[in-house]
Amino acid sequence: VSAFLVNRSSDLDVLCVWAWIAQRRIDELNKKLGNKIELRYHYLDIFGDAVHKIPTQWRDKGGYDGFSKHVIKAASVYDDAHINSDIWSKTRPTSSASVHLVLKAIELTYCCRQSIDFALKFRRAFFIDAKDISNLEVLFALIEDAGLDSRQVNKAIVDGTAMAALMRSYQEAKALGLKGSPTYIIDNGRQTLYG
Repeated sequence: VSAFLVNRSSDLDVLCVWAWIAQRRIDELNKKLGNKIELRYHYLDIFGDAVHKIPTQWRDKGGYDGFSKHVIKAASVYDDAHINSDIWSKTRPTSSASVHLVLKAIELTYCCRQSIDFALKFRRAFFIDAKDISNLEVLFALIEDAGLDSRQVNKAIVDGTAMAALMRSYQEAKALGLKGSPTYIIDNGRQTLYG
């Protein structure tokens, strides 16, 4: 039996409910294909300015409360995509950029795998526990609780390397014309799937 490698790039915004829902499919792929699949993660700027985006785009549909109901309803048909009813109605992150920045800092300080694991931890903290993951204090508390050194992670933020890596990720997504979260680019660009 010959081994095969599927190159996939996963582009997402950590505050996007569809990326949260899709996480189960990624977990399944990793479980079934193990080392036969390679995922490369990039971040999109979908909720980079959530404090402006949601009130503007949802002005006539109930604002934050309307968006919260939409997110809860979207996830309700998926048994494994639990959603706290406080997200977006009471817990209103201002931006996904701070989360993406910290994830890039974790990747640079530790490794890509740690960053991927923390992306899931941060999304769980938001979608299940209704924590404001745009707040750096919340993020660094989660890092410390998991046993990583937040001071080391912060160094990559302070010296600008995490910001440079994040901007590169955003630019790569823009160059590829990606607008949805999650987006999967399969087999070196031969196929693109949204959602």
